Amino acid sequence: MTVDTSEEGSAGAEVPVDPAVAAAVAAGEAVLEHRFGSAIALVGPEELPGSGPATVVRAKIASSPFGLPRTLVIKHYPQPAPQGAPDPFAQEAVSYQLFTALPAEERMCPELLAHDGARRVLVIDDLGHAPTLRDKLLGRDARAAERALLSWARSLGRMHATTAGREADFDALLRRLGGPVKHEDSTPLTACAQLPALLEEHLGVTTPDVVCRFAETAGERARSLAYRAFSPVDLSPDNNLVTSGGVRFLDFERGRVRNALVDAAHLRVPFATCPEPMALPPGMSEAMVAAWRSEVTGVWPGLGDPDVLFAHLLDHQVLLVWVSTWTVLAGPGGRAAALVTWWRNLAAEAERLGVDEIAAHAHAVAAALDARHGPGLELPLYPAFR
Repeated sequence: MTVDTSEEGSAGAEVPVDPAVAAAVAAGEAVLEHRFGSAIALVGPEELPGSGPATVVRAKIASSPFGLPRTLVIKHYPQPAPQGAPDPFAQEAVSYQLFTALPAEERMCPELLAHDGARRVLVIDDLGHAPTLRDKLLGRDARAAERALLSWARSLGRMHATTAGREADFDALLRRLGGPVKHEDSTPLTACAQLPALLEEHLGVTTPDVVCRFAETAGERARSLAYRAFSPVDLSPDNNLVTSGGVRFLDFERGRVRNALVDAAHLRVPFATCPEPMALPPGMSEAMVAAWRSEVTGVWPGLGDPDVLFAHLLDHQVLLVWVSTWTVLAGPGGRAAALVTWWRNLAAEAERLGVDEIAAHAHAVAAALDARHGPGLELPLYPAFR
């Protein structure tokens, strides 16, 4: 199979391309023609990296009378989701629809130009070759990395503020694409139920009943109807572009509405779901939380009270650390330095709030992990801060 790589689509050599890329381009052209009522040729396809089920392609528009951007990005999902399971295509399409309906200044992602449920394809605006947040963290400029992290936290807060109270809109859009509407994550509840036994088995650490009840209550609060807003769910730094207008989110394959404080906990346990998380310098998490809070207090004024905010954050920090630890102990292992660091940080936050039982338990788990896998374990800083 070949695709014309010329600018105008009528001259230049044709070169072989991957069939998946060719299928994405064909689907993109078809949905654009349906959307605008005229054929729009796409040339020079370039496959973009990604770990999800979509084929992601950047392509140029040969010519168009509709004022479309010079280049655009196609996301094609050729395989349907299993029956009853969340559909990455539907999640992403609905997420982009939700944001494209907002004013440009409130849109924390590229604009959705066209989509088609039958073809399982999205066409979105191309934000170009801006660096990702990961690029900034792995670079050598500490000031640039700090600015990018604060911009990320502000953008996350703005995303939550602009989508608070729009769960019904999201659900209605999802139903139109045939996606299952309700799929609350049960992982925190499973982790709360199973982690104490795993800590006893692997580390010899007993979890007091009061600590178990705290975690279980936190899990129930996470599923409550309070503070609900849109979340990308996948908060990996390579899914965020650092643009002149602020950080923009790219990947919504798992996007849904949930408690926004679940996301905010990632400001204290940064990038916990990434394969190789690293640490941030002292004070960085606090600055990120302040940046996030400045964006959300307009819709949730109660979070302007530090005592209220920090109590909520401790709940979700506990859940995130418990889930991360449960994932490791119930699986193949690894990430011991990350777990030691996160449990120590959890102990420090619990001590600051006077939640002594949580602090003591967190210190015990951190010490046992370090004794088993160390000693002297500590998560290294991201290269930009070394």
